[in-house]
Amino acid sequence: MFSLEEFKKEHETDTSELSIRGKRFRFLLPRFIEPYVDRNDALQDFPLWAKVWEASLVLADYLAGIPADPDTPILEIGCGAGVVGIVASAFGHRVTMMEYDALAVQFATANAHLNLPDENRRPLVLTTDWNVPEVVESPFPLIVGSEVVYSRKNFDPLFRLFEHLLAPGGRIVLCEGMRETSMAFFQEARAYYRVRARKKALRSPGKEIHIVLAEMTLV
Repeated sequence: MFSLEEFKKEHETDTSELSIRGKRFRFLLPRFIEPYVDRNDALQDFPLWAKVWEASLVLADYLAGIPADPDTPILEIGCGAGVVGIVASAFGHRVTMMEYDALAVQFATANAHLNLPDENRRPLVLTTDWNVPEVVESPFPLIVGSEVVYSRKNFDPLFRLFEHLLAPGGRIVLCEGMRETSMAFFQEARAYYRVRARKKALRSPGKEIHIVLAEMTLV
């Protein structure tokens, strides 16, 4: 059984506080990144999950703003520390979160316990590689993800995952930073899906970040 207190003893953490549509959340993140980086190859499996990305905030807000339907379970791919899935669960959605990195899964699980004391409202967290989507048996009417197409090597595994796990008539919602790889992915996706994309801007003093929110349905 997972213990939040034991988790806090094992990991040095900082807390990131968020407010989404009137609800407040606290997310535990690594205080120092070095213990989670491969000392032999810093670029190998760099822990991108160890921060709250702007695209995740946009996706979390999107899910918080749509009606929750128990008959529409949501699959979040690449959940990282759990921001999107936990926010969605807090707003009544039934969520399964997928993540291949075992440490990220620990943080996502800890954050689910921290923010959702009622275990019946917590998302299910699975340690699952995109390359073997077959381990998830049931298809989902809604698949979501944020910052999952930052590398071209992810394109084909993602398309295979969508083919295997998207229920008939379902849709995919992805939030990505505006960069060459994300634009290339959505362009390739148009061969299989109707893609409706819109740009969101997150502004702070001296900084503006542009995010693409794309809804994809089968052609």
